[in-house]
Amino acid sequence: MTVHAYAATTPRGPLSAFGYEPGELGAEQVEIAVEHCGVCHSDLSMLDNEWGRTAYPFVPGHEVVGRVVAVGEHARRVQVGDRVGLGWFSASCMYCGSCLDGAHHLCGNNEETLIGRHGGFADRVRCHWVWATPLPDALAADSAGPMFCGGITVFRPIVAANLSPMARVGVIGIGGLGHLALKFLRAWGCEVVAFTSTEGKAEEACRIGAHQAVVGMSPAALKDWRGKLDFLLVTANVPQDWAGLLGLLAPHGRLHVVGAVLEPMPIPAFGLIGGEKSIAGSPLGSPALTAKMLDFAARHGIEPTVERFPHTAINEAMEHVRAGKARFRVVVDFATA
Repeated sequence: MTVHAYAATTPRGPLSAFGYEPGELGAEQVEIAVEHCGVCHSDLSMLDNEWGRTAYPFVPGHEVVGRVVAVGEHARRVQVGDRVGLGWFSASCMYCGSCLDGAHHLCGNNEETLIGRHGGFADRVRCHWVWATPLPDALAADSAGPMFCGGITVFRPIVAANLSPMARVGVIGIGGLGHLALKFLRAWGCEVVAFTSTEGKAEEACRIGAHQAVVGMSPAALKDWRGKLDFLLVTANVPQDWAGLLGLLAPHGRLHVVGAVLEPMPIPAFGLIGGEKSIAGSPLGSPALTAKMLDFAARHGIEPTVERFPHTAINEAMEHVRAGKARFRVVVDFATA
């Protein structure tokens, strides 16, 4: 069997038709017929080899929604015909302390969907059955792909922080991650403040889920919020005034980073010590938490706001994300591939 995919052969290169032989299906693997796949900024980072981990030809894609079309003899939970999603991780060792503790996403031997193997911009993709998460019927398949990366990325901090519904929270960066954070936090019951550097996004942020929006990140723009936030989620992947952000936190406040900022973060010790504040970060989440996130989203009617492209316009979709034009996530349709 030949898998028909889209691959780049050079950093920042265009994606073109690419075929490969996947070999025999593993005993604990499932094969997914890809229907839709989100375009994440991490796909661009990998395409450009920003993290020094890319091998070419490179097939992006890690926000997959599709139907299970084959299962290995030892696969469990999912069956042929089930609609499932697949995110950043495609396998974990299942025997290390993290896996046995239910934190499969922290496994030191994780297999990543588009690193060291071919990703989801294809008509087929495989994973260990644990990472094929069933999609609730209440969530639309053609927009749900980003939930398996962006959605769980911003949902995990809410759970990790044991966030109270009485908390006053802020979100830095209202893009692919940030807009989902606003939706989740509003449904969680929190008072939500959006911080954006883009004037045009303030009204959108309030329509999506923020109670208030602050435009600009200057000290003058932030002064009214000093010492008032219990939790501040940074979804942007650009350097920030970290000392200034710590100043927005109330005592015992938490600054949580999920944006992949490549530069070191200068953190003033007294900014932490004085208010017993903390800084944390997290990658996605476990398969179990991903399933709970999807159930929460289904219960509250939370879905990504997406723009859709046909697979024949896959390069246009990538450039749309690269140019920062996406409102707020991009999904490529592969059902007719």
